[in-house]
Amino acid sequence: MKRINRAQRRHRPNRLTLHKLRSELLRLRRRVEDLEDLRDLNAAIERNAGKPGIPWIEAKKELGLR
Repeated sequence: MKRINRAQRRHRPNRLTLHKLRSELLRLRRRVEDLEDLRDLNAAIERNAGKPGIPWIEAKKELGLR
């Protein structure tokens, strides 16, 4: 059985670490959230198809913008 010293262990580029795993998990969670937001947006667009929009001036008033 071949023994690997510490220096050799540190230089394995494809080695899975907890940090890499956590980073990938966070990236995937963000991607899933983005896809869920897109799905919700598409559903809202479909529900509101053909309905008149709210004029920008009225929307600004409702949101308390100038």
